[in-house]
Amino acid sequence: MGVLLTSAAAYAAVDKAVTIGVSSESYRDVWQPVIDALDKEGIKLEFIVFSDYTLPNAALDAGEIDLDAFQHHNYLNNEIKTKGYKLTPIGDTYLVSMSVYSKNIKSLKELKKGDKIAIPGDVINTGRALMVIQGAGVIKVNPAKGNTPEVTDIIENPLGIQFVQVDAAQVPALLPDVAAGVINGGYAHDFGLSPKRDAIFYDDLAFYKDKGYVNLIAARTADKDNPVYKRVVEAFHSDAQRKYILEKFDGAYLPVW
Repeated sequence: MGVLLTSAAAYAAVDKAVTIGVSSESYRDVWQPVIDALDKEGIKLEFIVFSDYTLPNAALDAGEIDLDAFQHHNYLNNEIKTKGYKLTPIGDTYLVSMSVYSKNIKSLKELKKGDKIAIPGDVINTGRALMVIQGAGVIKVNPAKGNTPEVTDIIENPLGIQFVQVDAAQVPALLPDVAAGVINGGYAHDFGLSPKRDAIFYDDLAFYKDKGYVNLIAARTADKDNPVYKRVVEAFHSDAQRKYILEKFDGAYLPVW
């Protein structure tokens, strides 16, 4: 664990009930060691699970919650750019693996012409899913698009794979009806899927050019130096938290600090 960023005296007078927005119950589960550690210090963490990716940042910007912890840098940057949110990352957490799963094939080598692959439909996670499929050698995307290509940026698709774009939370339920699906690690966990046991192709940091897909804790920009929030980040960046994530979630989350 790193050097203590804030002393008890520094945040004694600050409201210590902290609400954190997440988009999956598994994201809340990831925090259990932090919840336990901060509870002993009198800092109570309350997690609000939103059913849609678009909701946590809106709630945070509006002051309805204190922090959120559900998104990566690319997603937050796009939200700030398109919606004008005054939000700031205050700490990195983990890379959520986005691996490929199937109920119908055991390897992407079994893909046939015209097969369908389900992927998240939001602009940022569509790009990431395509980077994973490119990593598998199934397609090639325009390198000028960086880490966030769209389906229209596919420049090689020899099998004519059709990409079915749906809400990220719906991809697991589509597995019986498509050749494969690219599933965010949180939703895979919620659906009872294990990256190590069930994925037919694994996500890899090598597929990406920067830390754009690393998840983070965000606060309102005006609150980025709040000492309680800094303590929350510090508690997350502990050896106990790292060990818990690696042992509990079977490869769904990869710590990055």
